[in-house]
Amino acid sequence: EIAAVHLRIDTIEQALRNKGLTVVDEGYRVAYALAEDYLRTGLTVITDSVNPLQITRDAWRNVATRAGKRSIDIEIVCSNTEEHRRRIETRQPDIASHQLPTWNDVISRKYHAWHQDRLLVDTATDSMKVAVAKIRVALA
Repeated sequence: EIAAVHLRIDTIEQALRNKGLTVVDEGYRVAYALAEDYLRTGLTVITDSVNPLQITRDAWRNVATRAGKRSIDIEIVCSNTEEHRRRIETRQPDIASHQLPTWNDVISRKYHAWHQDRLLVDTATDSMKVAVAKIRVALA
């Protein structure tokens, strides 16, 4: 709807794994470079990642700053733990060979609390229509 480039970390990292590489932060580094290139050409870029660490959040903002563009942080959560777990445990992979995280992987992941402004979308309480409306307002 907004003609944005969608950069998905899972897709990039799986492509690297498919070539036999061990992936630590390489997927993010590839995505930062691509995002900056696309932003410099005037395109809107949506990056899709778990983004649990302050260092990656800062890195995304720095990409936009270097390209002379603004950035918007959007955190998508599911505040209903039972529903979140159900979604994790019933999710089907949509990338060939992609190993999805288990519930234990999700709850044991290192996560830094947010200290900067962001748009919070809670999929336990926000319908898809409400979430899209919130994001559209933030983009305006």
